[in-house]
Amino acid sequence: MLRLLPVVIIWFLLDLYAFQGITTLTSSELIYSAYWLVDGILISTILFLLLSGQLNRNSTIVNPLMGLTILSIVPKLVMLPILFLEDIIRIIRSAFTGSMPLRIEGISELALVLAAITAIGIVYGLIKGKHAYRVHRVKLPFKDLPKAFEGFTITQLSDIHSGSFSDAAAVLKGVELANKQKSDIIVFTGDLVNNTADEMNPWISVFSKLKAPFGKFSILGNHDYGDYVAWESTHAKAQNLQNLKNVHPEIGFRLLLNENVKIEKNGQSISLIGVENWGKRGFTKYGDLNKALMGTNDSDFKILLSHDPSHWEAETLQHSTPIHLTLAGHTHGMQFGLEIFGFKWSPIKYIYRQWAGAYEKAGKYIYVNRGFGFLGFPGRVGILPEITVIELVKR
Repeated sequence: MLRLLPVVIIWFLLDLYAFQGITTLTSSELIYSAYWLVDGILISTILFLLLSGQLNRNSTIVNPLMGLTILSIVPKLVMLPILFLEDIIRIIRSAFTGSMPLRIEGISELALVLAAITAIGIVYGLIKGKHAYRVHRVKLPFKDLPKAFEGFTITQLSDIHSGSFSDAAAVLKGVELANKQKSDIIVFTGDLVNNTADEMNPWISVFSKLKAPFGKFSILGNHDYGDYVAWESTHAKAQNLQNLKNVHPEIGFRLLLNENVKIEKNGQSISLIGVENWGKRGFTKYGDLNKALMGTNDSDFKILLSHDPSHWEAETLQHSTPIHLTLAGHTHGMQFGLEIFGFKWSPIKYIYRQWAGAYEKAGKYIYVNRGFGFLGFPGRVGILPEITVIELVKR
């Protein structure tokens, strides 16, 4: 309980500060009561569930509570800098006048309008945004691409997180959209589930519909290992992982576990390499790039599937064996941000240097997929679910 106290205090102070903007515009006791009642019920519910042990990663109520919490907090955070800047000006003026000026209604109105726009965006993200799949197309040039693979296309999916899904029709539309791209191969870069293999049971028939003439290939992500579950035994955890590995061929994917395969076309080939999860910031390193590269040659054109984009700068770029293209996911673009007219921003950029889209260094590329599904916050605001289509071209 003591660990939760600072969070509750900060939340209350944020509520109190945003409330100042409301009191500037209305004296309605009904509005005041509704304002405090909503957050009071939400905070009380969260505390009760936590203290009673009913709130954990596997609780079905986690996602709805996360959505309501974001809907409560983020619009007030939008109000915060506007009201704070006004308060600084009021304090400076009071130093000269000897009294604190009243708040200006227009400024409070501006703060509330921006908060309302933000709230509408969050509601849209909760209802529609989480399944508003977008196709991102990119051409990547390589001087040593085998001639037979000029124009070769790859559809990349990542971070399905099947345990978060509830709308079968919407998910199916995403799968059908991926098939409409008619790419040569389909790759999946990890996090098929949130925690346990059985989360995929209702979705096997849906994702088995994915088709590609040169095959479908996949790797594991950090959530696929069951590391975030309190298992009754190490055997139960190991069995869950094996069950999940068995799901991949059931949906038609060749799961690459620190290994590589050759994709052949017209007598030429490229190497497709898949590592198990390799992460930083507390994420476990199961990946073994050296093992995954065994059997490849330096002259091979190589595409690496690696769930966590931090692997690229930490190990892949500097590896003695050149790897032309890395495909990753993991970040989800934080499921929150802004993408408009070529500009993109999300708070996740302050954690991951490569967080969404294509990045290049010394002729080597990484593409970070924004994710097909969602986790925690049951929606997407600004950063929509992604189906990537990469075309390989000769430089």
